[in-house]
Amino acid sequence: MRLAAFAVAVTCALAGPAAAWQSEDQRVFGPEDAPQIQVLSVTDLAAFAPVLQDYVERNPGRSIRYVQASSTEIYAAIHEEDARFDLVISSAMDLQMKLANDGFAASVTPVAAGLPDWARWRDQLWGIALEPVVTLASRQALGDLPVPRTRRDLIALLRENPERFQDRIAAYDPQVSGVGYFLIAQDDQVSDGFWRLAEVMGRLNARLFCCSGQMITELREGRIAIAYNVVASYAARFRPDDPDLVQLAFEDYTFAIVRSALVPVNAPDPQGAQDLLTYLLSDSAQRLIADSAGVALIAGTGEPPVPQLRPIRLDAGLLVYDDRLRRAGLLSEWRAALIQP
Repeated sequence: MRLAAFAVAVTCALAGPAAAWQSEDQRVFGPEDAPQIQVLSVTDLAAFAPVLQDYVERNPGRSIRYVQASSTEIYAAIHEEDARFDLVISSAMDLQMKLANDGFAASVTPVAAGLPDWARWRDQLWGIALEPVVTLASRQALGDLPVPRTRRDLIALLRENPERFQDRIAAYDPQVSGVGYFLIAQDDQVSDGFWRLAEVMGRLNARLFCCSGQMITELREGRIAIAYNVVASYAARFRPDDPDLVQLAFEDYTFAIVRSALVPVNAPDPQGAQDLLTYLLSDSAQRLIADSAGVALIAGTGEPPVPQLRPIRLDAGLLVYDDRLRRAGLLSEWRAALIQP
């Protein structure tokens, strides 16, 4: 039996009394009595707080109500529950594309100088961050073992040291995490060896989690040794103060997902949303975001991408991941690999 970890969720009052979707956290930035821009986002509140605080300090007549939820809850809130938010931010690129393709995203024209063409879709989806997807390990858990540089190295490490890594591998649960499913689909598309890695993790009784933050917490508290497919920005605020954390950007390939924003067609304050989006695409905000992500989306605002980084394009090809038969097949193969006798 797998141990699944979930963030404690509370019903979000913003969606009304009949809402079925759930939020994880929320906070108001700026004066309580100022006009509020309502933001629904998957990004960990603590990680995004410096950016939001900078915005309200630059715009003292505005405040932001920031509500954090999982990518699948965000999709349900907008697509199924008619929740009313001004700006929706998610790293589940396929779900964001489906919202836009299904008519839930308004056309807006923020100032977006320098934004790469592959980081926007029409005038409805706007990339605001490039998020490398890495593997994290504990130095103490690795001990004198070699640090893996590729997925093939990781497979060998796990196979040769089962007693060290039994019950101590973490990965996304793709059945509850939109980002987790999307990353498995990307791994499946790029690497034949990914399923060998999944089978090895299954034999070691890998533990499945809803989100990067949960995996990092378990890693830092010593309950797991390796976390596969973690969004790097979540680890960035811990790594300078935690010498035990090792970040592995594998040399065979390292995905980078585009965290994107859209303005829903039912946004109460679409102008406020566009103003905030313009700020998020400005050099000052992009520098703050790049500091967290470890790589710049817009050239000149942070560290340039490493050669093995593979940004995933924001385009209509992402809609293939919504295909029900494809999804069912991938999840079935994942369960077969991870849940072994």
